Amino acid sequence: MQSTRTFPDKVFLVIKGLAMGAANKVPGVSGGVVAFVAGFYEEFIYSLQRVNKTAFKLFFNGRFKSFFRYINGKFLGLLFLGMVVSYFSVSKILDYFIDNYELYVWSTFFGMILGSIYYISKDFKAWNRTTITALILGAVVGIGISFLNPAKENDNLWFVFFCGIISVSGMTLPGFSGSFILILLGNYVLLLVDSVNALYDTVADVFTGNFEFLKNEVRMRMLKVLGVFTLGSVTGLVTFSHLLNYILKHYKKITLATIVGFIVGSLGVVWPWKETIYKTYENGSYILDSTGKQIVANYERYLPDFNTETYIAIAYIALGILIVLGLEWYGQRTRKIKI
Repeated sequence: MQSTRTFPDKVFLVIKGLAMGAANKVPGVSGGVVAFVAGFYEEFIYSLQRVNKTAFKLFFNGRFKSFFRYINGKFLGLLFLGMVVSYFSVSKILDYFIDNYELYVWSTFFGMILGSIYYISKDFKAWNRTTITALILGAVVGIGISFLNPAKENDNLWFVFFCGIISVSGMTLPGFSGSFILILLGNYVLLLVDSVNALYDTVADVFTGNFEFLKNEVRMRMLKVLGVFTLGSVTGLVTFSHLLNYILKHYKKITLATIVGFIVGSLGVVWPWKETIYKTYENGSYILDSTGKQIVANYERYLPDFNTETYIAIAYIALGILIVLGLEWYGQRTRKIKI
């Protein structure tokens, strides 16, 4: 599986990791959809579920090459490299565009989700009463999640660990946005803004030889929170991958129908025409995070007026669809070359 990849394949795998990383950070968008549409979802789940007892035995016995080969290490390594780089680069650029061109960014994502639904369902020939029911249930769950009210922030370490397990679902389960789930759990800012900034500041301090942060209780608490969240994410990633690998093997048609339903349901979260509702104090002033930004509480959706801005947004929806069709074309082309 690893040795057959050409250098361009490896480069594109890193790029796919970049796309997954950027998608996972945006509330409402699922990195799992990127994996699904780009054609490496099943290999991703298969590779993750290889992190098991056998893998740990190989690792702790010092058989690192066998361990690396067993878990499909080249594939996972390149993919996660792309995700890490994305978090500190592409996702930052994405933040800029969301701040300045919010409608058009959401329109592009909406188009990509529409394209994903077409891509996944066009070759699915197993529609029957069971799979249609699974589709409807998946859509209802997806839509229902988009209209839930967020909880209050909670830095209890057990809850943070739970957040890590749940939020990683966006990477493994197409249609579920880990970032949006963190907003609903009340911990998006704590875990994806404040704690990450604390890590960034700490790394900067270490490089300059400044270790004063060790006496900073707030900073140390944030680093502990980030560590527990990361542990929860890794636990969730491995656990979900084992579960998904099992159900894909034994209930593939129902699973695929449910995933299509989740993705249909996610359209409610990425609906472009919405007003962002920010958290406020009782006096009406905005609550700010550690970077000085307003904290998103939820979204209020509405139907647009037909004007120039709306027509441009529709053009971006079309662009989103074309991006997915382009990914599909590339996936088919590379599969033919390997065959």
